[in-house]
Amino acid sequence: MYHKILIVEDDVYISNMVHERLTIEGYEVTAAFNGEEALKKLNEQTFDVIILDLMLPKMDGMECLKIIRSKSMVPVLIMSAKGEDVDKAIGLGFGADDYISKPFSMIELIARVKAIIRRETHHSNSKESELEDETKTNIFSIGDLTVDIKNFSVKKQDKEINLTAKEFNILKIFITNPNRVFTKTQLYQAVWQDDYHGDENVINVHIRRLREKIEDDPSQPMYIKTLWGIGYKLGDL
Repeated sequence: MYHKILIVEDDVYISNMVHERLTIEGYEVTAAFNGEEALKKLNEQTFDVIILDLMLPKMDGMECLKIIRSKSMVPVLIMSAKGEDVDKAIGLGFGADDYISKPFSMIELIARVKAIIRRETHHSNSKESELEDETKTNIFSIGDLTVDIKNFSVKKQDKEINLTAKEFNILKIFITNPNRVFTKTQLYQAVWQDDYHGDENVINVHIRRLREKIEDDPSQPMYIKTLWGIGYKLGDL
């Protein structure tokens, strides 16, 4: 079965280069050159992965991503030379799944696309992460937080907190393993279901955004504690 990929990139040279290489790898590739065209193609057909540049004409990539996420959970790989935009796309609930910085090598791009598809295939067939302890309950409480694993909900003092899927899964790992310290490698492998390649920014952004949503003071976190040089663990509340 062919995996279908949508490239959204206004630079024709980059678009053609990526299109050609992905086709050689056996993917069915469609190109769009601005955000409006991308949304039109998404209304016409489904894709397994979207490769999205953030600097686009007519509609920028960030706005395009927000609209995509309002309709679909298709994996989105961001391409950008602007680190702060990547930070926003991953962390502010816009829902990007991964990113690659320009300029990039085709080998790295192909590896990231394959990793995304591998993760999605894994989730489709899904079984619970081996890092989770066996538990008979679906509802956990710590401090002012109540986490309902089955219904994917988090409340703080009975007020609903909206988390992205990645943020929820990170919190879920900690709250179901309260006495365990997790390295960044272990977190990445558990949440992204892939080998960790040293992309600290991905973990850092998600941990920071999660803290901003659940902590009273994110600069002095109580729920997710940092063990410098080691990793993270659930706080003792």
